[in-house]
Amino acid sequence: MTNWAALRDRLREVAQQPILDLFADESRAQTFSISLESSETGEIFFDYSKTNIDQSTRDALLELAREAGVEDRREAMFSGAAINETEGRAVLHTALRNLDAEVLVDGSDVMPDVRATLARMESFARDLRDGRIRGSSGRITDVVNIGIGGSDLGPAMAVQALSPYCDGPACHFVSNVDGAQIQQVLDGLNPDTTLVIVASKTFTTIETMTNAQTAKAWMARSVADPARQFVALSTALDKTAAFGIDPARVFGFADWVGGRYSMWGPIGLSLMIAIGPENFRAFLAGAAQMDQHFRSAPLGENMPAMLALVGIWHRQVCGYPARAVLPYDQRLARLPAYLQQLEMESNGKRVSMDGADLEVPSGPIVFGEPGTNGQHAFYQLIHQGTDIVPCEFLLAGKGHEPALAHQHRLLAANCLAQAEALMRGRSLEEARALMAETGLEGDELERQARHRVFPGNRPSTMLIYPKLTPAVLGAIIALYEHRVFVEGVVLGINSFDQWGVELGKVLAGEILPMLEGQAPAAARDGSTAGLVDKLRDFGI
Repeated sequence: MTNWAALRDRLREVAQQPILDLFADESRAQTFSISLESSETGEIFFDYSKTNIDQSTRDALLELAREAGVEDRREAMFSGAAINETEGRAVLHTALRNLDAEVLVDGSDVMPDVRATLARMESFARDLRDGRIRGSSGRITDVVNIGIGGSDLGPAMAVQALSPYCDGPACHFVSNVDGAQIQQVLDGLNPDTTLVIVASKTFTTIETMTNAQTAKAWMARSVADPARQFVALSTALDKTAAFGIDPARVFGFADWVGGRYSMWGPIGLSLMIAIGPENFRAFLAGAAQMDQHFRSAPLGENMPAMLALVGIWHRQVCGYPARAVLPYDQRLARLPAYLQQLEMESNGKRVSMDGADLEVPSGPIVFGEPGTNGQHAFYQLIHQGTDIVPCEFLLAGKGHEPALAHQHRLLAANCLAQAEALMRGRSLEEARALMAETGLEGDELERQARHRVFPGNRPSTMLIYPKLTPAVLGAIIALYEHRVFVEGVVLGINSFDQWGVELGKVLAGEILPMLEGQAPAAARDGSTAGLVDKLRDFGI
């Protein structure tokens, strides 16, 4: 059983210790940071010194990870064991980017199929980008990826993040069953020169298939055989054939690849089309480098493990309910949403592997926005609100706009300043002095000063990388994937199922006929029945 009591004892000892005081140790910044350097990414640097984790606390956290079996579980994952126990599956998204070594599942090497699928994707992407695969009246100019959840969030985030490398057809993403989204995307496109990718492993996902049928009907208005301009990312060959998609344009993936971990394979086809197969290979190589580090580095020097243990300390021990992901990189605008799914769908559980209730809170609420925009939105609450929100900053050493390097320096200055301000704060005495300089006195000085107090002692981490390249993005995503894995192992939960999404889908299927007037709503609860009736009054 996990020894949470020892960590709670540590919390009582360090709770009142200001983070800033820990820097009396001049080596703290070096001791509480990890550097990872590779030929693919350059140096990636993770600093967690602006937390109240001291040496004894770190030792206790590392012991917690060892007691939970993180190292054994890690090896089991990479070796193809069925660690997704509720579904009886291996968890091998790492195999999609480990293109050399043998990986066995049930005694069979899965890598020949992985390499063959990647080669098919690369051939298709090159032919499309070079104009050998064409639309009904010319080169493909636009690609529409229709998916939802992991079939959308990953590639949509990555295409935006790697926009300086996007020299292929323009990629657009549709995920919401709300017709407004697909209408808005398709309105600006020419059906004759558009390719549609339908991403659904089972080819039954209701939102995705509804949008796919809408796109097919849109294309049929001017294209004689619209299915010729469709690609499927699916394992359901019977259903893709019924839709009319050529089997040569169907790319499947094994059940040991979970949706939110899937963009390394066929789900990443839109990204490969956008940035090209060579840059996609670099994306895989950056992730593989992080995999190698995670698999081999001792836990105390292991970037994903320490990122996870910082998260465990803040959420399960300190009790902070939320976590802010704050990329000071506009192209990573969708990263917080991507990590929101990765973390909250993976570790938003209430029972452990054996079905027992968890004795500590599960995963945190994850949110965020790029800096500096967020500074003018929710940072007010982070700095002066009554809840402490640990912050995770991300920052590049260089941008992709050398002529605007002065703006990147301003961006970096803001990022570093926010982290320091969260830690340092502003005391009442400092605020009084500030108000005295404006000429205020007496009660008014005191009143105004109190509004300008920053409690400080609010923790943050910083991830710095040289530049947002395909390899660096791959490493960052793999870093967070492994972080989620370690947190799940420590909590004793299965991070690779998602039963929480099922109930709402079932109930939606029951309610839809009521909205269509094909079934009475009276059998539902009073609120739901009344809302159905009201919507029908509105003409739904």
